[in-house]
Amino acid sequence: MKNQRLPKGKGMVCAVGVLVFRIHGCRSLKEKRGAIRPVISKLKNHFNAAIAEVASQDIYQRAEIGFSLVGNETGHVNAMADSLMGMADSFAGVELVDSDFEIFHYSEF
Repeated sequence: MKNQRLPKGKGMVCAVGVLVFRIHGCRSLKEKRGAIRPVISKLKNHFNAAIAEVASQDIYQRAEIGFSLVGNETGHVNAMADSLMGMADSFAGVELVDSDFEIFHYSEF
């Protein structure tokens, strides 16, 4: 199949971000997994997002979770990323201490 340019304003919009959590009272990696697994699972299922622990794997009381969302409208992807970060701030047992995301546009494939 021949590559074709998409019409102006059309294409793929990606949000890529990170969520940093503090896990209070955690004393082992097993406890950390138990606290973070439901967060990852609920965010993944609710937003149909790609989510994984991306850093601080050996630090018991800290988790850095990366996420990505894909859509075809900037406003929609931005709203989904904002909602994802809002939901991430509502989980019991973990405290969201930092979050950030960027939007990328791809108009050619």
